Amino acid sequence: MNDDEPKYRIRALHTEDTITVYQAYAPAIGGPAARTGRFPASWKRERMTWIKPSFLWMMYRCGWATKPDQETVLAVEITREGFEWALRHACLSHYVRGFHPDQDAWKRQLRRSPARVQWDPERDRHLAPLPYRSLQLGLAGEASARYADEWTVSIRDVTPLAREIHGLVRAGDVEGAERLMPEERPYPAGAELLGHLVP
Repeated sequence: MNDDEPKYRIRALHTEDTITVYQAYAPAIGGPAARTGRFPASWKRERMTWIKPSFLWMMYRCGWATKPDQETVLAVEITREGFEWALRHACLSHYVRGFHPDQDAWKRQLRRSPARVQWDPERDRHLAPLPYRSLQLGLAGEASARYADEWTVSIRDVTPLAREIHGLVRAGDVEGAERLMPEERPYPAGAELLGHLVP
């Protein structure tokens, strides 16, 4: 891990056209989603759904796929066009004094925005917090529907990979774990995409 990382940066596995994000679900949702490449009818489009470009932050959140209703980890490849639409239409999930004009202005923005952003401490291989932060993107309403119906390119079950990496970390084979990690690189997102999201 690089100590010179900026405090706020999107790091992700991405191609010219797509970005991979992670979610964890109960097997009843995760299994059908991975088999068909689409979220099943039991996946509620009207609920807010949080996507995470950081594999290790997802591992922290789901406890390496051991927490209840988070036993299936999905790698969801979505279009960069969709991801960037969500960023442009997002607001911060919490009020920041001096960044937002005032609390009421932030609340109005929050009500209007179909997406919201949290910056959470990135994690190391042992899931300890690092001094810089990774993006978590919440999608609701129009954004959630677009995510499920338009942006999703593929859905893979990466639970076996998560368990294999966890096993190597527990055994002290950090190099072996490193070799299996998704290749996350800085995502090209300048002020046009993030200026209103970086306090």
